[in-house]
Amino acid sequence: MGWADLNDGPLLDAVTGKFDAFVTVDTNLPNQQRIDNRSFAVVLLRAKTNRLIDLLPLVPKLRATLKRLVPGQLFILAG
Repeated sequence: MGWADLNDGPLLDAVTGKFDAFVTVDTNLPNQQRIDNRSFAVVLLRAKTNRLIDLLPLVPKLRATLKRLVPGQLFILAG
């Protein structure tokens, strides 16, 4: 989408109106950005590392969470 160069704030602004959820592994995002006023939910994945092999076990939890999204809410999924 050409958003690779966007910092957190502009990236979240770009998501507005285009997606229902923003999935991230950035544990600092909730401390650095307001989420409660967003039109989408933020899902934070917390695993041993950010490598795919460690994130894959969170996929079932992620799929279930995506079915019950609440705009402006933060969901933290840990594995």
